Amino acid sequence: MLKPLPKIIPIKPLLVQLYGYPGSGKTYFARQFCEHVQAAHVQDDRIRFELFEEPRYDQQENDVITQLMDYMTGEFLSAGISVIYDTNAMRFNQRHALRETARSSHAQSLLVWLQVDAESSYARTTKRDRRRSDDKYAADIDRHSFDTIAGRMQNPQATEDYIVVSGKHVFKTQMSAVVKRLHELNLISSDEALSQVVKPGLVNLIPNQNQNTAAGRVDMTRRNIMVR
Repeated sequence: MLKPLPKIIPIKPLLVQLYGYPGSGKTYFARQFCEHVQAAHVQDDRIRFELFEEPRYDQQENDVITQLMDYMTGEFLSAGISVIYDTNAMRFNQRHALRETARSSHAQSLLVWLQVDAESSYARTTKRDRRRSDDKYAADIDRHSFDTIAGRMQNPQATEDYIVVSGKHVFKTQMSAVVKRLHELNLISSDEALSQVVKPGLVNLIPNQNQNTAAGRVDMTRRNIMVR
């Protein structure tokens, strides 16, 4: 039996932020990313589950979760440990504050946009199964709540360092695109990059959308490309 490849250890600490609709596959990506890269998985849903027996999901509770996540992230980065920040970094000011946290710890920040059309994302949330590891701590969400979240999302801008991957592709294809970007940022060696890169084996599963995309909608002009 083949031995698993050793985990990638970035040359300097890395902070990975995630952006995408509920159901776009953020936790799915984060969990598997940490199986391939030496990084701490800081997950908002799990922290909430551990702290609150009956979560309310109100602003006060959300503030407690965010403060704790930010503290943990700062401590990990200061200790030289990479972090994947598993919540929807859906607002400009939130992402800016996290980039500043990375900068103050001499870490590199990268935003990963998991793109899936809204209807497919919502359909996924209705099929969550607590027996699956990626769904164990996820909140139940109705259509109104989904639309409210989607309406508050602010798409990444050209001034932000982000990469777009399809939330409908298998993880190996997603990881391949991210690894290429990490190599461009000189965070991993050429050998590590080559060990993770795969040839895309799936067709585009997301239907064409109007280029005037609303927040969170699919941007077909940036499918699996890197933005500096």
